[in-house]
Amino acid sequence: MPAYLFWFFALLMLIFGAAVVINRGPVASALSLVLSFLGLAALFMSLDAFFIGIIQVLVYTGAVMVLFLFIIMLLDLRAEERRKIKTVTFVGGLAVALALFVQICLVVGQLRSAQETFPALPAAPGDDVHAVGLLLFNGYNLPFQIMAVLVLVATIGVIVLSKRELR
Repeated sequence: MPAYLFWFFALLMLIFGAAVVINRGPVASALSLVLSFLGLAALFMSLDAFFIGIIQVLVYTGAVMVLFLFIIMLLDLRAEERRKIKTVTFVGGLAVALALFVQICLVVGQLRSAQETFPALPAAPGDDVHAVGLLLFNGYNLPFQIMAVLVLVATIGVIVLSKRELR
């Protein structure tokens, strides 16, 4: 992939990642997150990690964002629209974000490996899907199952909390 495409997709991902935080509407934030995920998938494709790029599109951009939008639709959006942004909170959050950015730049600037170019990756001897499946279900089976249960519990919790009481 040419360098200008890498920078385009990286910039796309960063802009829409910032839009997730900046947008007041939760639906607009979720759609910005979709575009950020697509930029990340394109970056994975540029690294010849085609399987992870496709999984990024299918799982995160497809399934997880549908779940997010479903949960957003269950929430009371009128109460969120009435809330005002406090200036002190906004300035404090901006100061913390700026401090974090400066610290990241200082740490990355001191790393010697950050200034070197990475060598080309060798071609994989086998199938990506098979290797990722073996790694996931042999080495990370328990964390994989725990994450599935946590997502299920969180979804049920949101549905229970958003349920209206009958009067």
